[in-house]
Amino acid sequence: MLKYEKIAEDLREDILRGKYQSGEQLALEKEMCAQYKVSRITIKRAVDALVSQGLVVKRRGSGTFIKSLKDEDVKELGMANQFSGFAATYRDRKVETDILRFDIVHPDEAVAAKLQITTEDFVYDIIRVRKLDGEPVVIEYTKMPIQLIPGIKKSVLETSIYAYIEKKLKFKIQSAHRTVKADMPTAEEKKALQIEGILPILEVEQVAFLDDGLPFEYSVSRHRGDRNVFRSVSIR
Repeated sequence: MLKYEKIAEDLREDILRGKYQSGEQLALEKEMCAQYKVSRITIKRAVDALVSQGLVVKRRGSGTFIKSLKDEDVKELGMANQFSGFAATYRDRKVETDILRFDIVHPDEAVAAKLQITTEDFVYDIIRVRKLDGEPVVIEYTKMPIQLIPGIKKSVLETSIYAYIEKKLKFKIQSAHRTVKADMPTAEEKKALQIEGILPILEVEQVAFLDDGLPFEYSVSRHRGDRNVFRSVSIR
């Protein structure tokens, strides 16, 4: 992790822990330079990272201020940018995982194209139901190329694949392309998510990339429409 990334992470954690209140001004650049013993360029890059995450806003001639967002908004935006995964996003709640499928298969043409591999390559074929405080909230369909992400075991699926990728394999997750749409659950999904009656779901289709530009994950997450909210912040 580069110096500015570490400083940005420290500041982000301070914001999430409530050290700063909405609308409060961050320390001045020169103060943070002295605190972290780095140059103003490093501090500027760290603050720019927070701006890109939607956590702070710069006001010309005044300084940098915490954006006026509700706590849950800040948490969701921050975690989305850090790609910490489901378990880390809800680390203050009881997270459980039911593994419905864990196979190794050849991808079809559509999945192979998204992962930039061939249909002769092998991928993990994973289906998991994620629970919060005992209640199922999302069913995840995930495919990852084995040659890029080796060594995934059941114990990894029961905790966090993203944590395994970054902490065990030492890869950096950089970005993701997502499409969100509303849909109706299948009969199997209604059973897995304990849906009774008519309830739409929110589907998030995603291709995620490492910092070298290689796609490492193609996933479709189907969320209960009454248990999930997706928020975004647009920054000019």
